Amino acid sequence: MPPLLAYWVHDLSPFLIQFTNGFGIRYYGLAYLAGFAVAWWLLLRYSRVGRTPLNPEQVGDLMTALVMGVLIGGRIGYFALYQPDVFWQEPLALLRVWDGGMASHGGFAGVFVALWWCGRRFGVSWRHLGDLVVSVAPAGIFFGRVANFINGELWGKVSSVPWAVVFPASEAPGTPLEHIAPRHPSQLYAAALEGLLLLALMQWLVHRTDWLRRASGRAAGIFLIAYAFVRAVDEVFREPDAGVSLIFGLSRGTFYSLFLMLAGAVLIAISRSVSAARSPVKPEPRS
Repeated sequence: MPPLLAYWVHDLSPFLIQFTNGFGIRYYGLAYLAGFAVAWWLLLRYSRVGRTPLNPEQVGDLMTALVMGVLIGGRIGYFALYQPDVFWQEPLALLRVWDGGMASHGGFAGVFVALWWCGRRFGVSWRHLGDLVVSVAPAGIFFGRVANFINGELWGKVSSVPWAVVFPASEAPGTPLEHIAPRHPSQLYAAALEGLLLLALMQWLVHRTDWLRRASGRAAGIFLIAYAFVRAVDEVFREPDAGVSLIFGLSRGTFYSLFLMLAGAVLIAISRSVSAARSPVKPEPRS
């Protein structure tokens, strides 16, 4: 194993621009903006080429609902799944968004509520809306995981691989660098698997199959199963959150992903049971 100081020491600032101590433009916030911007652009493109019956105005309404679903669901999910004691002791902690704390599984729940609401409003199957969302969601996941790395959070397990990184925050403040073990940059693994790999898969399904038009819900089911799988792979390298116990010997991220896999299987089964003739999604190409 190389000397500890031979590894790169993480020294990145979480701020793009810092105005005062603890206040400024954070990369984490920019990651959300970038993810939503890419998603909006892709959905507008789908509308123009007839991949969805939604018009540009409805795409804007859908994006607004998704933003609210991701932010509210992710925040509530973090405390419900990972910090329930903190929430019960200090409910106002939910509002301290500057302290961080978002859960992707909670974000999924918030997105589902947004899809249900938009489906009723637009008169379009929520399964079709789900297909649209999962085809663009990996872009946001990618930016978010890169921001996690910049923030120096959610680091991986101790490792001696050549690309391991020394995260000073992984030990108590004041610990000498030579006493801090290098770790897997698991945030970047997640960015590649949960972000880039799944984005490529979903874009292939959108443009190389007719599932959005004839098999509503199937793409969403594939995404949930694929995400659960790559998240389980990520968890192999990721250090479990401090103070968070395992469930049946599994990390909480892996355990909760089992439910996503089950939901994905259900969606695929439903999509197969609905005939193409009864599909509520029959978009016409737009010029």
